Amino acid sequence: MVNIAVLVSGSGSNLQSLIDHQKTHDFDGEIKLVVANKKSAYGLVRAAENNIANYYVRNDDHRLLELLKEYKIDLVVLAGYLSVISDEVLEEYENKMINIHPSLIPSFCGPGFYGHHVHDAAYARGVHYSGATVHFVSKVVDGGPIIMQEVVSVKDVKNADEIGERVLKVEHAILPKAVELYCDNKLEVKEGRVIIK
Repeated sequence: MVNIAVLVSGSGSNLQSLIDHQKTHDFDGEIKLVVANKKSAYGLVRAAENNIANYYVRNDDHRLLELLKEYKIDLVVLAGYLSVISDEVLEEYENKMINIHPSLIPSFCGPGFYGHHVHDAAYARGVHYSGATVHFVSKVVDGGPIIMQEVVSVKDVKNADEIGERVLKVEHAILPKAVELYCDNKLEVKEGRVIIK
């Protein structure tokens, strides 16, 4: 059984998609821990409602690492976690930490491209397609090996909010799939690329 920790900063809708997927799909993983870097993060409430251990940890990656070890975490999922992970944690969880990003990497990614900033930039550029990417986390922001991507058409949107709504639906679909693949040992990283076995 793969012990999963989910890191959140806000509403935790991606966390909820993982909780729901866990209830309806049989795979070799379980969410054991939720950590938020904001006290107000509704993800903490979602965790409590589902009897998942949850903690508020702000800007203290040493404490974060302690919790990950205490709960024997095998996989860390960044689900709307708006903070850069320290090298110390990344080295401990190399190719064992995944992130969901609200664009088709390598478009609209890297430092400064998070949350609504991504959709604002995509709308301003007038892109016809956007989407979401699940990738392994590396020391390069949004630069780790890509696990899964899905495209959505945004040709007809009237504002950045509409892009965000469409992309979020995709996020809720592909993040649980990627987690399930990891837990069932179906992902292999080879020469910077992810092979789905």
